[in-house]
Amino acid sequence: MNILLVDDDRELLGLLGRFLMGKGYQVFIAPTAMEAIALLRQREVSCIVLDVMMPDMDGFTAFPLIRRVTKAPVLFMTGCTEEADRIRGLTLGADDYILKPCSMEELSLRIAINIRKSQLVHQNQDVLEFPPLRLELSTHSAYCGRDKIPLSTREYDLLLLFARHPGELLTFEAIGKALNGAYLESDRKTVMVNTSRLRKKLEQYPGLENKVETVWGQGYRLRT
Repeated sequence: MNILLVDDDRELLGLLGRFLMGKGYQVFIAPTAMEAIALLRQREVSCIVLDVMMPDMDGFTAFPLIRRVTKAPVLFMTGCTEEADRIRGLTLGADDYILKPCSMEELSLRIAINIRKSQLVHQNQDVLEFPPLRLELSTHSAYCGRDKIPLSTREYDLLLLFARHPGELLTFEAIGKALNGAYLESDRKTVMVNTSRLRKKLEQYPGLENKVETVWGQGYRLRT
């Protein structure tokens, strides 16, 4: 998943960026609000950590501009400790308000929580979203951002099965029964071949390289 860090403190950006990459995130950084907005017009992100006090444009002013280009959760992270500032940030519609200094572990946890909340909100009867992956059920189509992923019917059905059980281990038997109605041990190879084909197509798109994870000897899971 992609995280955008917006802060004029370049040393802090470097520290947070390296820490979050160690947690498995792809991290983009922007030292100004305008650079962040420009980047968001080109990239899909799962979460934004936004400083308030910046020289070109403060985070409160930048927030509505950011909302015009993305629905990703926005977490204000700032040294502004006044209650009025916290209320202002949350009233604007921010998903969280974190006071500096904040431990990197806590920040990582809050990012994960808000991404998960965002995914649940955006799931409805017609769309399943796990940015940058999106499935539109009415048209049986899968997208990475704005790009349609060319999947066969079997590949789409398999991806939809994973998307209906995000983060859960789906065994070879569970996959075989869900797609075929029955399962024999000899069907394991077919499940493996179909999943391999799906993964090869997904890995052509940034952010989807390891979306379907192998659980050795057991099956697969969709990473969220």
